[in-house]
Amino acid sequence: MITREIVKISKMSCASCSANIENKLKKEKGIMSVNINFASEKANLEFDDEQIKIEKIEKIIESLGYEVEKDKNLNKKKSKKTKIKSDKTILFGISSLGIIIFYLAMGEMFSWPIPKILSGDNNHLIQFGLASVVVFMVVKIWKNGFKNILKMTPNMDSLVFIGTFSAYFYSLINLFKEIFLGINGLHLYFESAALILIFITLGKYLENLSKGRTSEVIKKLIGLQAKTATVIRGNKEETIEISRVIIGDIIIIKPGEKIPVDGIVIDGYSAVDEKMISGESIPVEKNKNDRVIGSTLNKSGFLKIKAEKIGKETMLAQIIKIVEEAMGSKAPIQLLADKVSFYFVPTVIFIAIISFSTWLILGQSFSFALTSFVAVLIIACPCALGLATPTAIMVGTGIAAENGILIKNSRALETAKNIDTFVFDKTGTLTNGTPVLTDIIKIKKGIEETEVLKIAASIEKKSEHPLAQAILNKAKLAKIEIEETSDFQTLPGQGIRGIWREKEILLGTKRLMTEKNINCLTIESKMEKMEKEGKTVIILAMEKEILALFAIADTLKNDSIQMITAIHKMGKNTVMLSGDNIRVAKAIAAKLGIKKVLAEIMPSDKAREIEKMQDEGHIVAMIGDGINDAPAIAKSNLGIAIGSGTDIAIETGDIVLIKSKLADIIKAINISKYTFKKIKQNLFWAFFYNIIGIPIAAGILFPISGKLLSPEIAALAMAFSSVSVVSNSLIMRRKKF
Repeated sequence: MITREIVKISKMSCASCSANIENKLKKEKGIMSVNINFASEKANLEFDDEQIKIEKIEKIIESLGYEVEKDKNLNKKKSKKTKIKSDKTILFGISSLGIIIFYLAMGEMFSWPIPKILSGDNNHLIQFGLASVVVFMVVKIWKNGFKNILKMTPNMDSLVFIGTFSAYFYSLINLFKEIFLGINGLHLYFESAALILIFITLGKYLENLSKGRTSEVIKKLIGLQAKTATVIRGNKEETIEISRVIIGDIIIIKPGEKIPVDGIVIDGYSAVDEKMISGESIPVEKNKNDRVIGSTLNKSGFLKIKAEKIGKETMLAQIIKIVEEAMGSKAPIQLLADKVSFYFVPTVIFIAIISFSTWLILGQSFSFALTSFVAVLIIACPCALGLATPTAIMVGTGIAAENGILIKNSRALETAKNIDTFVFDKTGTLTNGTPVLTDIIKIKKGIEETEVLKIAASIEKKSEHPLAQAILNKAKLAKIEIEETSDFQTLPGQGIRGIWREKEILLGTKRLMTEKNINCLTIESKMEKMEKEGKTVIILAMEKEILALFAIADTLKNDSIQMITAIHKMGKNTVMLSGDNIRVAKAIAAKLGIKKVLAEIMPSDKAREIEKMQDEGHIVAMIGDGINDAPAIAKSNLGIAIGSGTDIAIETGDIVLIKSKLADIIKAINISKYTFKKIKQNLFWAFFYNIIGIPIAAGILFPISGKLLSPEIAALAMAFSSVSVVSNSLIMRRKKF
């Protein structure tokens, strides 16, 4: 049985950590796919539950030195906030010590005033003492780095450990020589070790704050969920936690309360604010047998509902799950960064050793070579590479979700910007999917429009045909009183007949009229004109005389024309793919400006038509809403499902338009383009930083008067490189779509 799980992992310090975990898990039998997102600290897993259990996967992760967070409740969220607060306190403490160490270390060099008691040997002893306190307060960096070296999976903490430990231990040896052997003039690097650890801690603190903001949309969605529900149990009202609601519970919702779960109204009437789902500001009326969505707001009346979907099955929970999975998925563009991250840390250690050895061979002092060694280790930043893509993906999918666009995975987000051909289903996608009476053409002179509508509605009252509903809806809007008829008869493929006020009424096709010997010559031109407009024409006759023509059509959605025009302005192709007859399809396409029409296509052949376009070199998006669209949606490069469509279409689609607004297709494309613009910027700066920074630290580039880059400056640069990448992604939130 194939199982999908999202696992929260802590104690990852950089992209090399996530690459190490991925590499280990991919070797395990039964694991189909694994994506570790360093930015969100989550693993998206797909595995065969019969070959490997989730418990074993968690143990493997923990065996590598990382922690699996199994408690996902509110207490865990509180502990996360407590940890950030604790980190802030530690950062303040070590920063205060760092200022003192820096002053003592630099004071002698710049002739700053230093009290006599703090000068000479005392100065160096105090530096040692304060640096040791700093090391003790952030010793977890050393522990994690050392553990990962022993496990042959070095990460960023390993680089920091090697660099700062070398500087600290070398200084300790020189301090020993100074005090016990009386050797003066030796170099001490206590301030370097301390300041490096301080800057690394500062960088991690800022990075964690920034990463928390990238998934702000998830927090907002979770915040929409109701916390309690009032249920009727044992003829008594009882307020319980939402987690205790079971399917079939009868729930009472008073005005102003959130609807706790998805369900069906069994009693009451109200207007429900569904803006969070549909985007519509006008509340929707709810009567008996109407469905309601959990977390929407009951505005005015009293409702009694029966719970149908609870917990993870509710619509909001499904939306949250899709957004989380999308944020955790990897775009193809990230593969290069992942490969680099996996080999990054061992390569940097190798470069640092080569740099150290080379400077010694060239005759530089041990102190000079050590400075180069430490600077190379510290300036290298795998974090920036690891954060470049996922942070932008998280913000991009979050922006999309806030706009009512569910992007299920980052592959879809990347594909969207490359689409050159948009293929649309007609009914329910470009049109409203509901037949509407558009025209009433009176043929008999002297008869009123309301009269022919009354006759037609009265005879159609007993019909179950979709076209009948269009006439009945029109009569209802016109407040026409529908009368009783007798001798009702359905004539398959032709229409209906019945007796109204003791007169025979026929309502149907031209073929029906011809069979009943009714002359249609006088109406042929009118019928042809309306049929060319894509309308279905029904003829009303009474006692062998034609009274009127009814034109019924599936009307275009309000934003269809605007959306198609926008796509054409982008230089993209549009195609209509429909099972409807060619005349109707072409009439609708002409109104929209779609030139290529594939009509009278069977559902089984729709996918074949998509494949033909792909064979011609097109990157195809299929937009549909019905079960018959699912094969084509699945076959396309990018499947876009209308939110009001069938569950099968929604399940198959890569992108779901929750609000069912076609204009959101353009938004999705623009969000995709903007997101990948940011990803490219992030990757450029991440690669550029490391490509330039490491040679500078090694002294290969810009060596000035034999001096090297200070390890402290290297630490500060490394800390802010990852913060700058995350900040560049967060800027995306200011963009309006």
